[in-house]
Formats: sequence, C-alpha cells, structure tokens
Amino acid sequence: MAFFAKREPISLLIVGLGNPLPKYQNTRHNAGFEAIDAIAKETGVSVDRVKFKGLTARISLGSADALLLKPTTYMNLSGEAVAEAARFYKIPPERILVFCDDISLDCGKLRIRRKGSAGGHNGLKSIIEQLGSSDFVRVKLGVGQKPHPDYDLAAWVLSTFSSQDQKKMEEAYGKSLDIAKAFAQGTLDRAMNRFNS
Repeated sequence: MAFFAKREPISLLIVGLGNPLPKYQNTRHNAGFEAIDAIAKETGVSVDRVKFKGLTARISLGSADALLLKPTTYMNLSGEAVAEAARFYKIPPERILVFCDDISLDCGKLRIRRKGSAGGHNGLKSIIEQLGSSDFVRVKLGVGQKPHPDYDLAAWVLSTFSSQDQKKMEEAYGKSLDIAKAFAQGTLDRAMNRFNS
C-alpha cells in the first residue's frame, strides 16, 4: 500500500504580469510572464493548468507551497485573476509576490518593493483595485526607458528587446527563483539588499 506525503496548503501567490497572445511574447510588457516561466523551468513544472482566469502551477518553496499564476485576462484586468486566486486560498495581500515590467529602470535592473502605488502600471493598478490593498510585494523588472519623450508608450512596452538587452533580461529572470525563495522564507530584506539596483 502506497503512502503519499500530505501536501502543504498553498499559502503564497506568485504572479507574473503580461499579455496572453503569442504576438506579445518577448515584449517588454511580458517581463513578468518571463520571470514566472524562469521559476517554472528551474522547479521543473509547467504553468499550464487553466484556473482563476489564468495559467497556473504549484511549486514547493521549502516549507511553503506557492501557486504560480500568469493571468490570461490582458494586463489591465490582471487583478481579476489575482483576487480570485487569493480569495480561493485565503491568501492576504502581504503573501502575494508580483513580477512586472518597469520602464523607469534600465534593462535587467531589479527593484523589490514591499508595497506602493501602481506607478502608472495598469496591471498593478488592477490588482490594487481588485484586492482593495497595495500591500503586496512587487518585483519591478527594468525594461528600459522610451528612446525619446514623444515615443508612444504603448508601442514601446509592446516592442521586443535587442539581442544585447535580451541577455540582460535573461540574467534578471534568472534571479526570480531566489527572490521567490527569499519571499517564502521571510528573508526579503536580504534579497532587497542583494538585488535592488
């Protein structure tokens, strides 16, 4: 008779923001999705289970189990997926980690924040509205500033990276699992000291 170890309940939500269709792959606005894919690859899971208006996978981060979530609602409605998952697992905002793109940071630079405003990011704005709180941790992935002030913002965030910048982004995505582990283990301050540029 086989005995199965009882799984820990999911107590963390790790979200990556992006837009679902293939045409948006590798664009600046999909940096959050890429971070989640990097975590999935390193932990040997596929983020392909359709649930909570998104694609999900379950991973173990030491003593805590987490749900990886890539909302498939489009960026400006990301909060619907996040709030649905958070309600289902009874996860408070401070146990939610969100990876998103940031145009005010150079390509590949990281900034971890415990809470804060949306800063003009429609995905974060939607999450704050749906949760009724801004007390979730966010990891801002620098995707570079617009080449000049008049450049259309939508066109910029939906553009792809040069091969040189893509390499910097890959390095940033490669730090995602370490950040998620620090978040799970309560050592986020150490991660902020290490990764915040």
